[in-house]
Amino acid sequence: MASLADLVNLDLSDCTDKIIVEYLWVGGSGIDIRSKARTVNGPITDASQLPKWNYDGSSTGQAPGEDSEVILYPQAIFKDPFRRGDNLLVMCDCYTPQGVPIPTNKRHNAAKIFNTPKVAAEETWYGIEQEYTLLQKDVNWPLGWPIGGYPGPQGPYYCAAGADKAFGRDIVDAHYKACLYAGINISGINGEVMPGQWEFQVGPSVGIAASDQLQHQVDAGGRRVRGDQDGHREAGQAARAAHRRLRRGQRAPPHGPPRDRRHQHLQVGRGGPRRVRPRGPRHREGRQGLLRGPQAGLQHGPLRRHLHDRRDHAPPLSQ
Repeated sequence: MASLADLVNLDLSDCTDKIIVEYLWVGGSGIDIRSKARTVNGPITDASQLPKWNYDGSSTGQAPGEDSEVILYPQAIFKDPFRRGDNLLVMCDCYTPQGVPIPTNKRHNAAKIFNTPKVAAEETWYGIEQEYTLLQKDVNWPLGWPIGGYPGPQGPYYCAAGADKAFGRDIVDAHYKACLYAGINISGINGEVMPGQWEFQVGPSVGIAASDQLQHQVDAGGRRVRGDQDGHREAGQAARAAHRRLRRGQRAPPHGPPRDRRHQHLQVGRGGPRRVRPRGPRHREGRQGLLRGPQAGLQHGPLRRHLHDRRDHAPPLSQ
């Protein structure tokens, strides 16, 4: 008799042309991932070949109970590292039956911006890093920490090697390989400064593909443990085509607004006080990994926020 493991890993390619496609979308909170699977005729080579689908939006916080149908539009396909074979994962965005993007569908407007000729001509590359913390099974406490207690001082864990410092490396490596199998442009991983905390990087990717590839299953709520350990964060860098094509003696257009912080707008929702906290000078801070002065800075975890950048476009490069 076949075991459960045999059936989970059963290869269907020699007995049917049908494949399993897992439809994934962002739920009502803006940070939760929902999914459902359906059988389609294979092979599928592009998201446009997949049918639209629907779900009950009242059960995900995305539609009222009296008018709950939400339509899934397939947008980006990836190989399925769990079912393997020709099976697929597909990232979707969400619309009403009339074709109107629902309020939580942020991808629609982003794709419109990225697809405008002026923006598309820039061929902007995005590199995004995502930090996350692994939690111990059945307890709400980071991996590598004594339950109810705290680890030693930060320092030995960043980019560490060894089972006594790099906690959860088997999970991290499994995630790394699964992303590569799926065709996600994951570019690296490393251990972070807190035990049980890791980071992965996606990119460089062009335009909307960066966000399609960066979907994570790690809880992005407030800080779960109070104390003097680093939180997790998400950060990104962008490089316009103009910066990548500079000739000798040419001046690069500005990467962004002046670093006086006046352009920043941070919207902190419920749980914000636990996400944002002062950082002392002995902690890592900023893009360079060091705090460049005696004052404390701020570090925040992944937040739903709006950044309004209304600077003028850089002048064209001289020939």
